[in-house]
Amino acid sequence: MKKLLSPFRRAWFLLAGAAPLLALAASAQPEGGFVSLFDGQTLAGWKMMNQNGAGYGVTNGVIYCPKGEHGQLLSEKEYSDFVLRFEFKLTPGANNGIGLRTPPAGDPAYVGIESQVLDDSAEQYAALQPWQYHGSLYGIVAPKRGSQKPVGEWNEQEISAIGRHVKITVNGKTIIDADLNGITDPEIIQKHPGMFRTRGYISLLGHNDYVEFRNIRIRELVSKGKDEAPKGFETLFNGRNLKGWKGLVGDPAKRAKMSADNLKAEQIKADIRMHESWKVEQGALAYRGDGFDNICTKKDYGNFELLVDWKIAPHSDSGLYLRGSPQVQIWDPHTKPTSQGSEAGSGGLYNNKTHPAGPLKVADKAVGEWNRFRILMAGDKVHVFLNDELVVNNVTLENYWDRKSPLFPAGQIEFQAHKTPVWFRNIYIREIPAGK
Repeated sequence: MKKLLSPFRRAWFLLAGAAPLLALAASAQPEGGFVSLFDGQTLAGWKMMNQNGAGYGVTNGVIYCPKGEHGQLLSEKEYSDFVLRFEFKLTPGANNGIGLRTPPAGDPAYVGIESQVLDDSAEQYAALQPWQYHGSLYGIVAPKRGSQKPVGEWNEQEISAIGRHVKITVNGKTIIDADLNGITDPEIIQKHPGMFRTRGYISLLGHNDYVEFRNIRIRELVSKGKDEAPKGFETLFNGRNLKGWKGLVGDPAKRAKMSADNLKAEQIKADIRMHESWKVEQGALAYRGDGFDNICTKKDYGNFELLVDWKIAPHSDSGLYLRGSPQVQIWDPHTKPTSQGSEAGSGGLYNNKTHPAGPLKVADKAVGEWNRFRILMAGDKVHVFLNDELVVNNVTLENYWDRKSPLFPAGQIEFQAHKTPVWFRNIYIREIPAGK
């Protein structure tokens, strides 16, 4: 005959037996402010890209990447500033990655950011570059090593991306604490334009090795608005007057031949034309002339990152001169009939003859809506993002004024007047020091 337990002891045993289950349920709940990206049972909230074979799957409460197969598993939602937490478990020699602010197409290590997921202990990886080990911002920033648990055990990782500041911890140890604005090596900037993206997808990047992920959650943070200068940028246009700007005098060759007195006199005339043709309208810089009198920065720039919003009227034509050389094209690809190739879209390096001149895609918004350029210049190479789409990728800007000579190392930035209305606002620049 079984001995019955007292009601008190019976309740105690029930609670004790339930404790592990309650603890497990509690551990599966995201922390305050965090939202789960994985329900433990399906790939709901994710989408497969560039799938090879079965791609990612779910088993026993984990997302896994099968051996011998690869692909990109993208979050359905894009994120700007965030804190991402997850757990990962490796097999011997395993290789994977976490995409940060990645676009839906292209290699995330270059058009976005890839944080490496790797078995650092594998003999086959003993001679890697420092920026290839676990947690690295691949090709950009090297991590501190020695934070991983033995292969086959679960590791905890956190990635925070706040503006250009990226911090990564593994098992409580900080392995990356980087300000991307501090990257000044032109070769890195030329190869990795995606590191300066402001928004994109979280992605798991399969590399043919078996890896497991679980407990993936994210907390979104409030980002600065477009009407505020981002950290590290200075304001070129204050929205009230033309302070810091000057009118256009000739071209670089003509200016170089002028005496100081002649140049000063011509600049006075050009500034008068500038004030006649360029106006401030509701906080925007507007062209209201009928000629080709560009407005120019008083200062010269070498390597830089330029942000500018712009909009045009139907059939309008404009552009941005970099280092005094034409030009990043602005025109109307939508209003029919188009002319001079405007159906290709804005952002291309229009005056190139030897190197590509057109954009990779049409990314213009409807005529009359505001567009945003983000232009990176490193050496003589240019990246152009239009409305967060990479439309020019590491293309040489040619010296329009002397095709046989290299591009000027520095020069003024000009906003082109082309007889038609055009508006600019939220103009910010970040100088990138020369050298590594």
